[in-house]
Amino acid sequence: MSRPLFVSLDGPKGAGKTTLLEAIAKVLRADNKKVIRLSEKKSDPFRGQTMALVNQFARNPGLDLEQEICERLADSRAWISRHVLTQQPPDSIILMDRWYPSDAAFRRMVPFAEILQLNIDRNVRTPDLHVGVVTAPEISWARAASRSRGLDSTVIHKLEEHVACTHAFEREVASHGWILCRNEGTVEDATMQVISEIYRVYEPLNPRL
Repeated sequence: MSRPLFVSLDGPKGAGKTTLLEAIAKVLRADNKKVIRLSEKKSDPFRGQTMALVNQFARNPGLDLEQEICERLADSRAWISRHVLTQQPPDSIILMDRWYPSDAAFRRMVPFAEILQLNIDRNVRTPDLHVGVVTAPEISWARAASRSRGLDSTVIHKLEEHVACTHAFEREVASHGWILCRNEGTVEDATMQVISEIYRVYEPLNPRL
């Protein structure tokens, strides 16, 4: 490959995405693949300033503020695209924890089509494979409630908000033809579904000798 394979995993809170990412990486590494795990949040040097705006938005929602947050996140992804993704080994598989599809779940007022265009205009790297991880919202809500950090969301505090978030995300996954992974059964089943999709994209670029 002339460049790494870039795979993003997104989804609403509590869908089991982090556990799934860990399982996918383990399977790929067992098959002697070079796996790079990255997180949008941890790779973003401007995260502190953006989250200050998100906290402000949670207290006083408004279209202009949400637009500013969307623009800042797109700017950060453009920075990560230039300064982080370009530094990864060319034969690696990058597993990115969240990318711009997440905005389809968490933004409220700015249409996702506009958010997507913000990222395109800034030359944000398009993943080779988008994977949307979802469960029925009642399941992910219950999962989140059982963990020590809870839902861990600045902007979602009620089940009905989480339901709306999940449905919005699923609509965009279907609209854009991304891969939908329903993580309601065993993690092994979800893992093998995503692994199959990764190899579907990876193997034509890396034929076995």
